[in-house]
Amino acid sequence: MTKSNTEGDAPTMVRPRDQAYHHAVALMTAHPFIDAHNDLPWTVRAKGGSDLERYDLTKLHPETDTDIPRLRAGKVGTQVLAAFLPTAIAHPATVTLEQIDLILRIEDKHADVFHPVRAPADVAIAHALGKIGSLPSVEGTVGLEGSLAPLRLWQRLGVRLVTLCHNETLPWIDSATDKPDGTHDGLSEFGRAVIAEMNRLGLIVDLAHVAPHAMHKVLDVARAPLFLSHTCAAALCPHRRNTPDDVLKRLPENGGMVMVTFVPAFLNRASLANVQPFQDAWGKTRAGLTAADFERAREACLAGWNQDGINYVCDHLAHFRDVVGDDHIGIGSDFYGGPNPAGLEDASKFPDLFAELIRRGWSDAALVKLMGGNFLRVWNDVLARASV
Repeated sequence: MTKSNTEGDAPTMVRPRDQAYHHAVALMTAHPFIDAHNDLPWTVRAKGGSDLERYDLTKLHPETDTDIPRLRAGKVGTQVLAAFLPTAIAHPATVTLEQIDLILRIEDKHADVFHPVRAPADVAIAHALGKIGSLPSVEGTVGLEGSLAPLRLWQRLGVRLVTLCHNETLPWIDSATDKPDGTHDGLSEFGRAVIAEMNRLGLIVDLAHVAPHAMHKVLDVARAPLFLSHTCAAALCPHRRNTPDDVLKRLPENGGMVMVTFVPAFLNRASLANVQPFQDAWGKTRAGLTAADFERAREACLAGWNQDGINYVCDHLAHFRDVVGDDHIGIGSDFYGGPNPAGLEDASKFPDLFAELIRRGWSDAALVKLMGGNFLRVWNDVLARASV
């Protein structure tokens, strides 16, 4: 049953708790679901000043999308928690460490809920304990400040996945949503050294946010499988952050994988068109926007939809599946406090997504791979190629 939301823009789907839903819950109970990207640490920093007493994760936070009750309700088995920071922030090396520290403090404070995941086997251990696995990542290598040493320190602190950039081009890697550096063809000599060191350390290299021409450069030099932890199909929605088929087609040979995300403007052409007035020519948020502008942009994200977000996500997953096959796909929600599409408002909604895939005819075997089997296979392959 579909009904309009209060603004009359995006449809809200009242999804049934039918046989498919209960089947999805049973699968997620039996097999750990891994969500490859969530910016909860930045939400805690921005809204709670990094104070875990002030921002109580045990309580529902209706103003955002992720907390312990909704991770539990969403049957999340392991959550990749991103140590995200804006590229232009002062002292990025320090802030990266602060964000990693926040992830470790979440694990310590809520040790009854979270189990540290530092190796693939830890995912099953967390699941057996009835806990949520916590896997630290870093989003954006601005904190390297031109040195490889932080990679080694991040790895020792528990980081296992690194996204090469965010929305801005760095001197060593071109971003999908920024002007190319111009001094190299997407990946500099230092950038190649970053990839080599991550491969040596067994760190997963994540191409989300990377410009497609630079993705190809990384694919050319990487000696371990690559992730695209949160993206959608450019063939269905031509957002600069989405991945074109010519990149996707190289993933099976590389052994890597692509994870669908829930960002409205990545899923839906109407959302993309509606937010473009608030963006620059490269797809980044325009400088100088007021609070009112941001509110209008949030509303624009969800205007003009003719189905809920779950249907769009399933369509993008179907495209990924057609191009790369069942063995190279996963889910990276990119929950970051919204705006989120109807049907995928928060981290409690994952069973609804898997239920819709069941209704569309996906087999249990394909769903188990999507839920986390592929992630673990790729991670094991990355570690097998490391030489620490």
